[in-house]
Amino acid sequence: MKILVAVKRVVDPDARVRVRADGSALDVSGAQRVMNPFDEIALEEAVHLKEKGLATEVIAVSAGEPESQEILRTALARGADRAVLIPTAAALQPLAVAKLLRAVCERESPQLVVCGKQATDDDAAQTGPMLAAMLGWPQAAFASELSIEAQGGGYRATVVREVDEGSETVELPLPAVVTAGLRLNEARFTSLAKLVKARKMPLEILAPEVLGVDLGSRLETLSVIEAPRREPGVRVKSVAELVRILKERGVV
Repeated sequence: MKILVAVKRVVDPDARVRVRADGSALDVSGAQRVMNPFDEIALEEAVHLKEKGLATEVIAVSAGEPESQEILRTALARGADRAVLIPTAAALQPLAVAKLLRAVCERESPQLVVCGKQATDDDAAQTGPMLAAMLGWPQAAFASELSIEAQGGGYRATVVREVDEGSETVELPLPAVVTAGLRLNEARFTSLAKLVKARKMPLEILAPEVLGVDLGSRLETLSVIEAPRREPGVRVKSVAELVRILKERGVV
């Protein structure tokens, strides 16, 4: 079984960024970049499946600026067998990424695609479901548990996924798309020796033109504004005092 894992290079979630002076976008110049935390979980799950003997190959794929090769080499150091970079300077939106991943899936024919449930830079949570729809594959989003077993001549996945009411368990035949939630696993530590070794491993480069994908934007950002500052809290000595303050502020 071949597994494809989509990984994205994002600004470190712990980094502090500000809005550009012209309000056109966030100013991320100089901010540290890392692998999207949810994609780290997706990669870890794919490597787990390979270690269990259920997967024969794990392929990490990333689309974006050429510097994305950094996270692909991290993926190789953590157990991925191959890495594919789709370099582009375009501001990629979820639909464009899903189209690129579909083209890679058509070339590679994986039995399972695993990606993070969302990226921490836009929180869209759209790429995985869009990819599943384009491929016509079943999907399970926000997975907190994943198990796969051979069935007939193929494989079947059982996924526990987080929903508003708690959790639900779904079964789906492969090929399928699964998006990883926070509680699926914990990404492993990457040793320096493995990182150094990964730097010598080859990366496959696929230009968007080769894949025949139009990366044109469908959305336009009109403006970006900073969230208003929160007012300082107030300490109260009793419930009666709390109610009085809330009434004065028109909350109740």
